Amino acid sequence: MTVFVKPQKRLHSEADLAKFVSSPTHDAILNFMTRLAKSVHGLQLTDKSLPVNESIQGLLDLLDDIDRISDSHPIEKHSTSRFGKVEFRDFCDDFSHQADQLIKNHIHLQDNCIVELRTYLINSFGDKIRIDYGSGHELNFLCFLYCLDYLGYFESKEYDKSVVLKVFARYITTMRKLQMKYWLEPAGSHGVWGLDDYHFLPFLFGAAQLSPLKRPRPLSIHNLDYVAEFKEKYLYFACIDFINKTKTGVTSLRQSSPMLDDISGVKTWKKIEEGMVKMYDAEVLSKLPVVQHFFFGSILPCPDGVAASEENNADGIEEDSCCHEVHSTWGDCCGIKVPSAVAASAMEQKEHRISFC
Repeated sequence: MTVFVKPQKRLHSEADLAKFVSSPTHDAILNFMTRLAKSVHGLQLTDKSLPVNESIQGLLDLLDDIDRISDSHPIEKHSTSRFGKVEFRDFCDDFSHQADQLIKNHIHLQDNCIVELRTYLINSFGDKIRIDYGSGHELNFLCFLYCLDYLGYFESKEYDKSVVLKVFARYITTMRKLQMKYWLEPAGSHGVWGLDDYHFLPFLFGAAQLSPLKRPRPLSIHNLDYVAEFKEKYLYFACIDFINKTKTGVTSLRQSSPMLDDISGVKTWKKIEEGMVKMYDAEVLSKLPVVQHFFFGSILPCPDGVAASEENNADGIEEDSCCHEVHSTWGDCCGIKVPSAVAASAMEQKEHRISFC
């Protein structure tokens, strides 16, 4: 019988990182991600064959409830600042308070596993103190899904494609709403390794959707008509559409997202998918600034030889502290904040409306 424990952060040094990269836990996450990616080859977000059972619907309902919690915390302190809105902290507090009951309501598993599930879920939606979001938070949602899969929640691998194109896609929708509403700052000054300011996995899963296709070609992301046509069908094009809408003062992807511009020159989506998997392993799962925040419990156990952490705050949510040895991509060291691109876009739209009043 599994003894569930509160997940803790344990990685603090390059030596710890080396143990993690060669560990079964690292391989489990990477293999789970690639399994999900393969399941959506050639499928569209609108595909009517995507199975939705009670488990998938439960997660969709859970995300609906998270949206409702956000709705109950509107922006009250309007300002011209392009940094995060403080009301996000109220949302985080409320969400954390309700997390156990939300899991009980929508995820029908034994109650004793909630202690692990809640940590990954709560940390999937951004940092309360820094009011930011990045690849580390997104990784927590992947870990949350992995834990559910490990516990047999999805019944069979038949539902992998729905986990991606229904649940994960719905999570991205919720995150976009939070990013736009609370002007979440990108976690770290380099965004998510040059793809966009926040996400990595929708590009990877999006490339997987397109992997067996010859049309549309990768270069099609530069054509606004193609982006408009395919954004409802493929996660990759939906990401490009979001970038186009939120990056102000730029005229091309070359300026706003040079890595995406470079990737668009690859001839096939299959090569892009393969490159994305390698890149995720190298730049997310193998980078200490990201995985120093990785939580280890009984489902995702810590590698042997890594010392127990001395800092274990409630739910794993970080305090606003400075670390000079490890620069965190969840918020740059010494409090260097990065303005939100969505805030800049919102302010520009507001100024445009005012000019026509």
